[in-house]
Amino acid sequence: MNVRRSAAVLAAVAVVGSAAAPAAVADDPEPSASAALPSGLYGKTDPKFDGVFRQSYALLAQHTEGVRPASKAVDWLTGQQCASGGFAAYRPDASAPCNAKTAVDSNSTAAAVQALAALGGQKKTVDKSVQWLKSVQNKDGGWGYNPGLPTDANSTGIVVGALVSAGENPADVKSKGDKSAYDALPKLVMDCAKDKGAFGLADAKSGKLSPNADATAAGVLGSLGRGLVVTAPKKSATAEPECAKADSAAQAANNGTGYLLDALGATDDHLMSAMPGSTDQPDYGNTADSVLALAAAGQQEQAKKSATWLSKNSADWAKQSGPAAYAQLVLAAHAAGMDARDFGGTDLVKELNAQGPAPRAADSTGSSDGADTDEKKDEKNDDGGVSVWWIIGVGMVAGIGIGFLYSGNRKKKNQL
Repeated sequence: MNVRRSAAVLAAVAVVGSAAAPAAVADDPEPSASAALPSGLYGKTDPKFDGVFRQSYALLAQHTEGVRPASKAVDWLTGQQCASGGFAAYRPDASAPCNAKTAVDSNSTAAAVQALAALGGQKKTVDKSVQWLKSVQNKDGGWGYNPGLPTDANSTGIVVGALVSAGENPADVKSKGDKSAYDALPKLVMDCAKDKGAFGLADAKSGKLSPNADATAAGVLGSLGRGLVVTAPKKSATAEPECAKADSAAQAANNGTGYLLDALGATDDHLMSAMPGSTDQPDYGNTADSVLALAAAGQQEQAKKSATWLSKNSADWAKQSGPAAYAQLVLAAHAAGMDARDFGGTDLVKELNAQGPAPRAADSTGSSDGADTDEKKDEKNDDGGVSVWWIIGVGMVAGIGIGFLYSGNRKKKNQL
């Protein structure tokens, strides 16, 4: 799937984390006829690296627009959960127990939590995932893509959104080091004079931070304690935020907001991304993510300008990329106070619905409370770990385009 904001085709040695969502410059390969996709899954491309993520985004965006997802689409997502509570990017045989080779990760899990918490009727599944997220929190209060990896802004940001959606106060979710996400995120903010207060993405080898729009959008949302569904504020902020030492989550969000305003203002209201061996090109996914962050920060004027740019330019990208791209645009339209059913002439909701099983009619009933699925998972699945070969596989996926899941961590892999 071609959606997400990461960056480039990676070498096989690029093994350690980019976290944000499905993304690629070229279409992911279609699954072979012998490996037919589940009927409840959204999208037609190989779900190996983004199945749970794109499903979560699709269901969350549908719910945001008042659409009731198909029961089998919800059941497919809940069925991907391991007994530990964690989710991997994709498990082709969800009836098989999770084991040490099952690459459970914070991003897939957090995206699933946000979708299932919004849909309702999934308390048991959501609670198990939240407990798993708490169990893999780093000592500094943040999260890495996989358990044991260093804290990054992308992973920490999407986990904060999951905690909030599940009714938790992120400030109260503390590690063994007595730190919360609001302690970890300011540590990832860079210098005001040199880097304009951006959140940094660490080089996987040296650990050195580099300013990164993807990480900044996720870091701003996380620092503000917001999830992926942002309601457009009634009033915009009256002034641009001032950059200062990031000694709190609020100041970290301020700094990151200023960085995004500068970056978007310098490039005709959208972000650009360079792929190795190619010229710079528009970064639709990161632009959409920036709309969420700016709307959450009260910068509605720029959020709407960037969303308007997307409405005029993103149709081909979304069509090529699939459900997660359409979902991300739906969420951006919602945050900017625009009509997702007439987004530059495109009905994003209709296009998203067409990517998977038909939604339920408004007056229909269906059982997708997840209870039976939870019980079956308890019996069949074991706790998961991380496979190095799986990580290498993720590292070889290309990416430009959507959401907080694979992008930041994939960029780390690019730097290995």
